[in-house]
Amino acid sequence: MLELATQLKGAREKAGYSQNDLALILNVTRQAISKWETGKTYPDIDNLVFLSDFYQLTLDELVKGSFKRNK
Repeated sequence: MLELATQLKGAREKAGYSQNDLALILNVTRQAISKWETGKTYPDIDNLVFLSDFYQLTLDELVKGSFKRNK
């Protein structure tokens, strides 16, 4: 799900926040943000919904391409 990681990093950078800034807002560690943005782990659904609202993106926009169906 590297697409999700890329989307999360891009949205954060576009919004002008550092990983530390976002970690403080979400009450998680900066390392957690880093792991989300490198695809090592993923935010839980509560954080994903919050991020969607925070960045004013739909959930689909955040995870688009993350789950591709084989045709």
